Amino acid sequence: MDRIQLANSATEKANPTMDLGVRWKLHGDGRTPAPGAVVRPDERLSWPRTIGLGAQHVVAMFGASFVAPVLMGLDPNLAIMMSGVATVIFLLATRGRVPSYLGCSLSFVGVAAVIRAQGGTSATVTGAVFVVGVVLFLVGVAVQRFGARIIHAAMPPIVTGAVVMLIGFNLAPVTAATYWPQDQWTALLVMAFTGLAVVCLRGFWSRVAIFLGLVFGYGVSWAFDRIFGRIHSMSTSGEVTDHWRLDLSAVGKADWVGLPSFHGPTFQWSAILVALPVVLALVAENAGHVKAVGEMTGDPLDDKLGTAISADGVASMLSTAVGGPPNTTYSENIGVMAATRVYSTAAYWAAACFALLFGLCPKFGAIVAAIPGGVLGGITVILYGMIGLLGAQIWLNSGVDLRNPLNLVPAAAGIIIGVGGVSIRFSDNFTLSGIALGTLVVITGYHALRYLAPAHLKSEQPLLDEGTSSYDSPDGPGRRARP
Repeated sequence: MDRIQLANSATEKANPTMDLGVRWKLHGDGRTPAPGAVVRPDERLSWPRTIGLGAQHVVAMFGASFVAPVLMGLDPNLAIMMSGVATVIFLLATRGRVPSYLGCSLSFVGVAAVIRAQGGTSATVTGAVFVVGVVLFLVGVAVQRFGARIIHAAMPPIVTGAVVMLIGFNLAPVTAATYWPQDQWTALLVMAFTGLAVVCLRGFWSRVAIFLGLVFGYGVSWAFDRIFGRIHSMSTSGEVTDHWRLDLSAVGKADWVGLPSFHGPTFQWSAILVALPVVLALVAENAGHVKAVGEMTGDPLDDKLGTAISADGVASMLSTAVGGPPNTTYSENIGVMAATRVYSTAAYWAAACFALLFGLCPKFGAIVAAIPGGVLGGITVILYGMIGLLGAQIWLNSGVDLRNPLNLVPAAAGIIIGVGGVSIRFSDNFTLSGIALGTLVVITGYHALRYLAPAHLKSEQPLLDEGTSSYDSPDGPGRRARP
């Protein structure tokens, strides 16, 4: 691995353009890779094919990237535009060695809901998330300096899994009280269709099932308006009125070309404390993404983990500074690479350019803003649950033993606090509750109990992975070595 990294370093020093990862060799004839061959990050196919692959990456990230800002109450046009900017920053920072697309992070949807429930505005949301971007950047710098083991020391899988789980399940009241009541039958149909799409469709189509569910929901809402007329239910404003399920009046008024809505962040300690726990989820996402890409491309990327985390932090800071949502590396695009075996970063540059163009089309934003509440209800039932269950997947992949009370007690307490909205009031102006309090209980509870626990409980599962790679073990890649 050291020889590979030294060779890469020597190549970068000899070629300043290559240092930025913006020069690509033509793979073969530029048309179709040979059977079993892969197109490496520093290679490309012909430009028309590369542009087509870039468009495919845009479609893959599109569902989550525009659903997330809608759920957060932010401008979807700006979110798409800043996802393109974030991707460019990431590609330049990692010097073209980590093919990735950065889109709006779903991990912050619950945070935005909590902040708004406390009376916060969009500026309050982006201000809190801006601070998360700063912390994420500093974590990346620390990883570059001290190595990836500090992540595993502070956030072992039991902690990371519990935090991701409580973030996802904390969103359940948003669906139950806000989206589902607006049109329960449309929500039920969209939920059923999306579930079938996820399970029954194959390949690329299964990866854009959320997007297909939204399209289906649009069609159902339009048809129900024509068949049954207006619906008497809660509207987006929270009032029970007679209204159309699908109102496209704003689409006709929107311009084809124009800038999205920018705004600056504002900072409130209460909102920042709610948002900070999501740093754990973002670090876990980035670490898993870099490892997965490294295994797919055959290029050890451990030396780029800190850079990737820092780049994500910088991209999120820039996006939230102008009123956009935070960003993270997207697993949807890993699926596209796995299916096509094309890892060229040139395709991601093309995808970033497409995203910038979409962001300059207000009509697109108006279409997204018109998503009926019932459609979001059906989507979020599945989406929020999937976010929460990713925490369980972290436990499974890492071999976490929940029979060990050292793991069970802090995770159980933190999850119930996070999901149930338990709060502790310190003063009239300072209260910890929900996600923030649950995360604090999981982290401090685990490390405190570990310090006090008898030796036999500590030895059942190691705190740190052995070896230089946190994902390699005799049990296979992605699993912890069991004692």
